[in-house]
Amino acid sequence: MADQPINPGVVDWSGENPGMYLKLEESGPFTCLVSFFRVVYSPHGGGHGVVILMDPQGRDPQAVNAFYTDNRALAEYLKRDFLSHFAAFKGNLLVPNLPIREATSFTHAGDARSSWTETIRGPGIEISLTWSELGKPFLVDFKPEHSATGKHYMASLFIPGQRAEVVVNGVRGVGKPIPRDMHGTKSTTAFLAFSETWVRG
Repeated sequence: MADQPINPGVVDWSGENPGMYLKLEESGPFTCLVSFFRVVYSPHGGGHGVVILMDPQGRDPQAVNAFYTDNRALAEYLKRDFLSHFAAFKGNLLVPNLPIREATSFTHAGDARSSWTETIRGPGIEISLTWSELGKPFLVDFKPEHSATGKHYMASLFIPGQRAEVVVNGVRGVGKPIPRDMHGTKSTTAFLAFSETWVRG
């Protein structure tokens, strides 16, 4: 719970930020990374974006590694000030120069009690993201010392998924979710994150 009824900080953005961080083995490297954004408020307006790293190690020049969006300024802002601090992406050499490309359609379907799918389309790209075998929701309520950026209060509704599927232009992402402990709460590295708000100061 917040320490006071009204947080006096600056709201940097609010919306949704589901993710999929997949591995072949729990102790191994990430084999596919996804961070999806549906933003209803930010200094750059609203919009959508999805970061897809089908080859997080950057070994396959044919793999899709890009940020697809309908609001380029918003995508630049999210990549620079937020994504680059997320644990699964932090230090990844692909992130600073990750290309930002156009997407024209972002739609979702399903029920957050069981299975949820986001579909993204644009010139030369079609992406399907599905979270399934969804678990019990819980509220994340992080003070700055626990948030990814180290300077934001962040609150979000997390719903962990036992299964995750990434398909980009017919190619399936490699790997599966692994268990994730969030301050004593059991989760996984495939999760829906709704009603998410980042407050600075």
